[in-house]
Amino acid sequence: MPRNFSRQLLVAIFLTAATASFGSDFWPGEYSFEETYVDEASVARGPHRVEDFNESDTLLRLILTPRVKLGVLRLGFEYEQFSFGLGKNAPLPNTLQSVAVVAGIDTQFSDSILVRLEATPGVYSEAFRPGSTDFNMPFEVGGTYIYNPDLQFVVGVSIDVERKFPVIPGGGIRWKFQPHWVLNAVLPTPRLEFEWNKNLTLYAGATLKETNFRVSDNFGRDHGIPRLNHAVLTYSEVRAGGGIDWKLTSWLSVNAEAGYQPYRNFDFYRANIRFHEDSSAPYGMIALHGAF
Repeated sequence: MPRNFSRQLLVAIFLTAATASFGSDFWPGEYSFEETYVDEASVARGPHRVEDFNESDTLLRLILTPRVKLGVLRLGFEYEQFSFGLGKNAPLPNTLQSVAVVAGIDTQFSDSILVRLEATPGVYSEAFRPGSTDFNMPFEVGGTYIYNPDLQFVVGVSIDVERKFPVIPGGGIRWKFQPHWVLNAVLPTPRLEFEWNKNLTLYAGATLKETNFRVSDNFGRDHGIPRLNHAVLTYSEVRAGGGIDWKLTSWLSVNAEAGYQPYRNFDFYRANIRFHEDSSAPYGMIALHGAF
């Protein structure tokens, strides 16, 4: 695991302890901490390869969910950092970071129709700098149709003006087709789940990630490609694997997962420069999450 994993885990443990301590004395909410490590793999652009670098993906999220007349507000923050073990001269950023506010609402149009609107305005950059202008505000609109307690249909759309394709549709279904089996085929984490008991779930599925960042003003000059100065970089990856989700208490669950990362892409699409997966690698993930 990366060197900073222990520090990040301490932060996560503090978050879980804090949520347990104020519990009912504070607004209700939800939290999650995830740390993923991907072993060494390579990417390529034509004959040029960036070889054998690993990845650490850290995600922290805390959302308060107070109830108001229109529904349930979603107010909080999200922090994510991708760290890559790249060589000094690699033409790719070694770190990609985002710090964003989460602002949204869940509302109910009828007994069968639920709608979520959520925006995540924040800084999405190679590295945080004083006076940074790397601001973006992606947002999502989604709806769920509850056909019955065992079958729900989900539709949605993701909008990001910095993306090559600013509007991307999504959705899926959640279908409990047997007493212990659930097809939770909703992007970005489609899964087949087996409910071993009320506290333990086994699953197999995938995770799809895509986020836009801006690199520094001098990034292109420093790497001999001037048109990459302050360029938009779309980083995307796909992970496929299986894991367990174990509910320890009403406010704490532990999630462990392992599998393979078959796809990774660094796309400076406005500059027409793209590094695609040239070799894949296994990964492992551990997460803490819950509600209070």
